[in-house]
Amino acid sequence: MGEGIYPILARFADRVSAIDISENVVAAARRRYPELDASACDVRAMPFADATFDVVVSNSTLDHFDTVEAITGGLAELARVVKPGGHLIVSLDNPANPLVALRNALPRKPLERVGLVPYFVGATLDRSALDDALASVGFAVEASTAVMHVPRVAGRALGSLVSEANVPRFARALGRLEWLGRLPTRYLTGQFVVCCAVRLEPRPRR
Repeated sequence: MGEGIYPILARFADRVSAIDISENVVAAARRRYPELDASACDVRAMPFADATFDVVVSNSTLDHFDTVEAITGGLAELARVVKPGGHLIVSLDNPANPLVALRNALPRKPLERVGLVPYFVGATLDRSALDDALASVGFAVEASTAVMHVPRVAGRALGSLVSEANVPRFARALGRLEWLGRLPTRYLTGQFVVCCAVRLEPRPRR
């Protein structure tokens, strides 16, 4: 089990808050990191005041909804809690990746039974649609890219054949595939599309 992104975020922030829809996940996070401010809630209805955060990280959170409208609703709620001038870093499954597109097109139940997709796969947005959705809720995109160029299915399958002692070496070998992110074809190989966007000042009402 990995450590999650909290230790990384905590190095750069005075305070880190986290949410998850699952009470069990939140309880486990609190046990592991007692200093973490963790809440169980829907990302579309968070228990935070307007303009609370300087930075919000949404790490493949919104691609577990059934519809694009639900994704946009989640982005609107994220916009509400980010301070004007603050930043949102958001990642979604990349539908331009042929393996992701194939996985999303196949029936879910067989994939769940064989353990290839042990979680719910929902709707997602490509880079252009994500840019448009962010703009619609008050963000301006500053940068975007595609990340995680290691085929997850291959990594999961091959990883089960590697001895525990060789896991670090295996992980480093897979990590070398990340050089694909420097190529113009990165949106075909990356598992996730990622955007960094700044929250614009709300327009004054007339």
